[in-house]
Amino acid sequence: MYAPGVTVLVPLKPLAEAKSRLRGAAARHEDLVLDLARATVSAALAAEGVARVLVVTRDARAAAVLRACGAGVLADEGRDLNDALRRAAAAVAGGDAPPVGAGHLSRPAVAAGPVVALPADVPALRPTELSEALAAAAGRRAFVPDAAGVGTVLLVAAPGGALDPRFGPGSAGAHEHSGALRLAGAWPTLRRDVDTAADLAVVRGWGVLCEDVTA
Repeated sequence: MYAPGVTVLVPLKPLAEAKSRLRGAAARHEDLVLDLARATVSAALAAEGVARVLVVTRDARAAAVLRACGAGVLADEGRDLNDALRRAAAAVAGGDAPPVGAGHLSRPAVAAGPVVALPADVPALRPTELSEALAAAAGRRAFVPDAAGVGTVLLVAAPGGALDPRFGPGSAGAHEHSGALRLAGAWPTLRRDVDTAADLAVVRGWGVLCEDVTA
């Protein structure tokens, strides 16, 4: 069983800049991006072993909506995605992150635990799959590749260890080369990130994101 008190970091670009390959897939692009993030955050919050979800963003609208879902928010001050995650992980380790229960959902008080990174584009995620992946890491630095086996949908730090994110093209290979353990579970909803219109069609076929967000 993975250590309790997990902090899930969910990085999110400004809505107008995020998910450029999905432009044209929905009438309101920013609403679609926000819906992806909202579904991801809600699932992560429901996963066993997760104490808090912290969204790393500089988008004010996204911050407000995701706080209302129960997430805390850390300002994105990074030069890029990996720098933002490193800074966020350091804030958690240093006690400078929003506490458990920073959103509207109350959480039991727990000591700061391990940190994981979860992209904001896994809207079909089942909480049980996230919990199973965390358990499979068994205290080791590990990652879950995406459905294609090329990208990364979850990066897990060992308790007390560095997250050392290597997100970007070919991140699965980069994380494995850096010493992270590749986790081999099926976890179809965790591994299905949404980068393209074809990915969006898959999750809509599962009954997820069947309508555009209007909020």
